Amino acid sequence: MTGADDITLLREFAERQSESAFTELVRRHLNLVYCVALRFVRDSDEAQDVSQSVFVLLAQKAGTLRGRGTLTGWLYETTRFTAMKSLRTRARRAAREKEATTQSMLNDSNGEDLWQRLEPLLEDAMTRLSEKDRALIALHFFENKTHAETAAALGIAEWATRKRVARAVEKLRAFFGRRGVVVPAAVLMAVISANSVRAAPAALAKTVTVAAMAKGAATSASTLTLIKGAVKIMTWTKTKVVVVVSVAVMLAAGTTTTLVVKHVHRRTTADATPAFAAGGTSSARTLQGRWRGTNTAHPGKVVRVTISGDKIEYRGADADDWLRGTFVVNDNASPAELNITVVEPVRTFILCLYQADGDKFTVAAAEHGKRLRPADFTPVHNQVDVLELQRD
Repeated sequence: MTGADDITLLREFAERQSESAFTELVRRHLNLVYCVALRFVRDSDEAQDVSQSVFVLLAQKAGTLRGRGTLTGWLYETTRFTAMKSLRTRARRAAREKEATTQSMLNDSNGEDLWQRLEPLLEDAMTRLSEKDRALIALHFFENKTHAETAAALGIAEWATRKRVARAVEKLRAFFGRRGVVVPAAVLMAVISANSVRAAPAALAKTVTVAAMAKGAATSASTLTLIKGAVKIMTWTKTKVVVVVSVAVMLAAGTTTTLVVKHVHRRTTADATPAFAAGGTSSARTLQGRWRGTNTAHPGKVVRVTISGDKIEYRGADADDWLRGTFVVNDNASPAELNITVVEPVRTFILCLYQADGDKFTVAAAEHGKRLRPADFTPVHNQVDVLELQRD
C-alpha cells in the first residue's frame, strides 16, 4: 500500500473499506492537516478535533473524490473551512458563557454590591469623558437605546457608534480600576444599564412643568440661585473651550508663544524662557532607567516605572493598573515639576511634583486629568498619589 498513490488508496477504501489504505492516507497527510489547523485555532486539543473532523469528512466523501488528481489541495481547503467553523463555534460559546457569567453577577447579591461601589464614582468618571462620549453613554446606557437608535440620534454610522461605545466603556473601566473597582467591560455595561436611571418622584413632573412654563418666576429663592449658578458654569465652560482652541492655534503657529503663556500663568517674573523641557535635559537624564517601589493609592503593592528618553511607563501590581506616555520636566520650579501626557490606555494628562536624589525618586501625582498640581509630597485620598521609588 505504501507505494500506491493517494487516489488509488482512496479508491481502495471507497470500494472495499480497506482500513490499511485509509491508515496510509492518514499517515501521509496528518501532519499537514494538524499544523494548518493549529495555525488557525492556536490550541493543540482543538487542532486535534479539527484534524479528526477532516479525516471523517474524507471517509464520508471518498466515493466522490476518486476522480481527483491529488488529495493535498482538498485536504488543505477542508482543514481551513473546518478550523474556521471551530473558531466561530468557540466564539459563540465564549459569548454565551460571558453572557451567563454577566447575568449571574447581576442576579446575585454581588450585582447590587457592585452598583453600590460604582454609583458614588460614576459621575466623576463621566466628567473624564468628552461631551460627545457622555452623550453617547447617556443615550446607550442611561436611556437604554440600541446602537442603531443611538447612531440615528447622534447622526453617525452604527459601526462608529459601536466603536465609540467600546472606547468610552474602556475609559470608564480604567477609571474604576484605578479606584479599586475592577470589573469586566460586559458586567460594567450591564450594571450601568440596569441601575443608572430610576423612576423620579411621581409629583415631580408636574412641579417641573409648572416652573418651566413660568420661566422660573414661581420658583423658590434657592432654585433661582441654582439656575444662576448653572448659567455661570455653562458660560465659563464655553469660555474655556475658546481658550483651548486659541492655545491650539498658537501651538500650531509656534511653540514659543504657547510656552510663554504657560509661564506667565504660573509666575509673575519677566523671564520668558520656556520652563518645561523634554527628556533630553540633564535633569531628565538622571531619571532614565527602571524604578520600583510603592504607591500610596495601592498600599502594600509593588509598582514599577520605566523611563527611556521622553517615554515613561508605569506598571502596578494589578493587570488594569498601567499607563504609557511621554513627559517633560521643569527644574526651575521648587519643588521640580513633572508633566505626563498619557497615551495608553486612555488619553489624558497627569500634573506631578518630583524630587530625585541618586537612587531615590519620589513623585506626587495629581488625579488624572485634573489641572491642579499637588502642593507638596503629602498623599491625599483620591486626589494625590505619592510614589516612593528606588532604582531597580
